Amino acid sequence: MTAPEKKNYRRMLRDVRHGGQVAAAAPPGAESASDVEDVSSPFDYLFADLAAGFPAHHLPGDPADVTRALKALGAVMIEEPPAGRDSVIPAVYTYWGQFIDHDITAGTDRNDAVTDLRQPVLTPLDPRVVRAGLRNLRQPALNLDSVYGDGPDLHGEGTESGRLYDGIALRVGAVTESDSIPGEAVPPAGDALRDLPRRGDDGLPPDADEQTAATHRTTAVIGDGRNDENLIVAQFHVAFLRFHNAVLAQLRTRSNGHRRSDRELFESARDLVRWHYQWLVVHDYLKTIAMPGVVDKVLLDGNRHFVVADGAEPYMPLEFSVAAYRFGHSMVRATYDYNRNFGRHAGAGGVLQDSASFRQLFAFTGGHRRPFDGAPSPTLPFNWVIEWDRFVDKGDGTSDHFARPIDTHIAPPLFDMVNQVGPADDAGPDDVKRMLRALAVRNLLRGYHLALPTGQAVAAKVGARPLSAEELRRGNSAAVNDALDAGGFTDHTPLWFYILKEAEVRCHGNFLGEVGSRIVAETLIGQLRADPDSYLGRYRPWTPAEGVRLPNGEPIVTITDLFRFAGVFPGDPT
Repeated sequence: MTAPEKKNYRRMLRDVRHGGQVAAAAPPGAESASDVEDVSSPFDYLFADLAAGFPAHHLPGDPADVTRALKALGAVMIEEPPAGRDSVIPAVYTYWGQFIDHDITAGTDRNDAVTDLRQPVLTPLDPRVVRAGLRNLRQPALNLDSVYGDGPDLHGEGTESGRLYDGIALRVGAVTESDSIPGEAVPPAGDALRDLPRRGDDGLPPDADEQTAATHRTTAVIGDGRNDENLIVAQFHVAFLRFHNAVLAQLRTRSNGHRRSDRELFESARDLVRWHYQWLVVHDYLKTIAMPGVVDKVLLDGNRHFVVADGAEPYMPLEFSVAAYRFGHSMVRATYDYNRNFGRHAGAGGVLQDSASFRQLFAFTGGHRRPFDGAPSPTLPFNWVIEWDRFVDKGDGTSDHFARPIDTHIAPPLFDMVNQVGPADDAGPDDVKRMLRALAVRNLLRGYHLALPTGQAVAAKVGARPLSAEELRRGNSAAVNDALDAGGFTDHTPLWFYILKEAEVRCHGNFLGEVGSRIVAETLIGQLRADPDSYLGRYRPWTPAEGVRLPNGEPIVTITDLFRFAGVFPGDPT
């Protein structure tokens, strides 16, 4: 038995949002939610020798000057007109990436002694301090803890995780259907189970005011509250709830009269769901967002940089979670052709709007101060069910069905993310609130504070040709180049900015460059290799041919196939 198998990891993260504190359920083995080390996993540096040489391979200069320069750079990374540039990556991959992130990491965005960005001057922490003080509130394995929690309550003990289940099926919420809600129903027709399960009146204090009651009733009952912070990732989570239930139903039909216990059926279904998910992460997600060939090289030749020793507890590389994997922030669009009500319909404008704004995707979720944009609905209104066919097709001829390029030009809504300012910061200084709302600024400051090495240092470690000063300046606004020059960032570049720029100038924003691809592919595949229960685990050469199949007999080999099997994709496979 390896060390990770002996540990009770925290699996239920409720009432957690980006940019705020984590309030988590105490799992078995922890007396309270504050027993962090006992129920969490470590962060560490992927390139240990660079960390050991701190500060030789990091951003140089006086911390006050570097802090100002990073804030200035982040503030001008906003997308310049003309907007609307697109990649060849369908839009679903932006939010699939977010779903994966919530499955494997939680902790770097908290405001605590290690990661508090509200200080007027940030000083890079010694990497030894970061290792000792920063903990990952997720197990880094891609095991869908955000979906399954600790599993169903099979013994009636009233566990926190048991609220996710109806028997051994996962609970799915029904959308609100009412004649007072405008718009058309989204196919498949007559299927109302298209929302996350929500608290409703369960546990509602009898003296709750109207605002508290609305927030409580609409809060999602899921393994990770971050999966209800925007509507696309929430609908992605719904697809996985339904996928589990559909897998469970197919397993029941395969029994051939053999009666299996609820535990056996649940564990079989959960294993299949996990393996399908993991296989798709490698063969669909990674092969779409990474440089061609990198994923196959890691699969065939093994990991060169992220290697977990046999029996050691897997860690989450900071270069991945604080820099490389934040490439998805640049892919976010300001508006989406979301469904027939808030997007195109029958070749013309939408029934209600011609598109859905990014702000609306945050407003039409539960648990906020104005859940469902202030509507009286206890669950998602039926007119906001997603139409996935607008998000997944790599052969689609509609340009705005694709993500923005992976580049250094961030969509304007990410500079005013109002949900990132919690109640504790509402009365704080305006400059702190501006920083918290500006995602690019936060990313740059966090990488500096947590002592990430520069892009040039990491490029040398992975054997990649470093970006030249001309490449780092290419295609930028004058304001961005002024900020790069003022901070000396063309010689020593923040790792997050470097990875975005590498994708922009060498890959046309259509996939990550060599540095970004290596970090992301090695981390995700390495986590699967370190997990004995994964589809890549020891003695388990599993493929989708051994899993559940679509009605036409084909295996599930794309995210579209998974949506079809889950019943959330319009139309059956031909």
